[in-house]
Amino acid sequence: MSDKTPSHPAPAAKRNLLKQLDLDTRLLGMIGAFLVVCLVFNVWTDGRFLTPRNIFNLTIQTVSVAIMATGMVFVIVTRHIDLSVGALLATCTAVMAMMQTRWLPGVLGLEIGSPLIPWITIGLGLITGAVIGAAQGWLIGYRGIPAFIVTLGGLLIWRNVAWYLTDGQTIGPLDDTYILFGGITGTLGWGLSWIVGALAALAAAAGIWSARRARVAHEFPVKPLWAEAVVIALTIGAILGFVAVLNAYELPSRVVARDFAAYGCASPDNCNVAYGIPYSVLLLIAVAVIMTIVATRTRLGRYIFATGGNPDAASLSGINTRLLTVKIFAIVGVLCALGGVVASARLGYHTNDIGTLDELRVIAAAVIGGTALSGGIGTIYGAIFGALIMQSLQSGMAMVGVDAPYQNIVVGAVLVFAVWVDIEYRKRTGAK
Repeated sequence: MSDKTPSHPAPAAKRNLLKQLDLDTRLLGMIGAFLVVCLVFNVWTDGRFLTPRNIFNLTIQTVSVAIMATGMVFVIVTRHIDLSVGALLATCTAVMAMMQTRWLPGVLGLEIGSPLIPWITIGLGLITGAVIGAAQGWLIGYRGIPAFIVTLGGLLIWRNVAWYLTDGQTIGPLDDTYILFGGITGTLGWGLSWIVGALAALAAAAGIWSARRARVAHEFPVKPLWAEAVVIALTIGAILGFVAVLNAYELPSRVVARDFAAYGCASPDNCNVAYGIPYSVLLLIAVAVIMTIVATRTRLGRYIFATGGNPDAASLSGINTRLLTVKIFAIVGVLCALGGVVASARLGYHTNDIGTLDELRVIAAAVIGGTALSGGIGTIYGAIFGALIMQSLQSGMAMVGVDAPYQNIVVGAVLVFAVWVDIEYRKRTGAK
């Protein structure tokens, strides 16, 4: 008997390896696309794109859109759309800016700089977003008005409500504590960043291992132990690598030299202080964890994806799809307010054009991240990756001097291309 060997063993071995690792092919595709974008712009900018400084700036610029994109996943999964998120962000930031600078000091008599002001402000901003979002959800769910029309009207209404609240003025400067959420001055520093990074790495490893044990307990198929170890190692490496990059970005020497004693240094000559992880990134991580738990571990999440997969069947099975719609849009309203906190804190002011075109960026981030416009499919981490890819494109083009109109052309083309790739992927895999 002749010993025959396959003529092309390498591709088969590669497919078998990927099958054993059981990695999300869409996630791999997004990571690959992100790496390609980074490498191309790094070469184009003579190595300036992948510096710690630019990665830090890219990270804090992504947060606001990424926070709102996590909510847009729920909206699109249930076969709706929300065109008002940018305008709703503007209204929430207008309310919060007026609270800090005029209404709280004037009505309640709180002194500017009071430690209560930023927290009262944020709380009222979240309530404002929730109420507006719920009102739009009620019109969609209970009155039967298409989401496209309601939120298109909301785009016009809330953008101009924000203008009316501020009389068209730029409002600021905002409270110092509030500004920390912008991520520029509000960071953990070198030591705390490593502690948080180590805890996050341990939590991620424990989560992966816990999921494996749950699958074994329910007699579901699991990866080989070596494949699980590879995934855990890659996850820990990514988290600690991200922390290392942020810690490599140090405060300007002139700032450190002026306040070296405040940073615990004996002299300004030997005092290197890292920015570390921004508070805004911690906020995004918290939102991502909570939204992922809601999507995968709660009844609300199951109802959302069931409704998106088949609205009629969901309604017949007893799901109150109308109330569900109100809840989803209220969640998006809260996330718009949180995104507004980050956006206005990063600027230090409320401006009339804040959040302009954010609705398109948020929708694009969700779609690029794999959320199906036909409903029923979407992930929180995918939307965050989509926001990161979008911001990387815009940041890279700005660094090489591409004019804003051309930047928008590229972003629009990428959005169309992403939807086309998603359609082709579903055709080839048979996914709905």
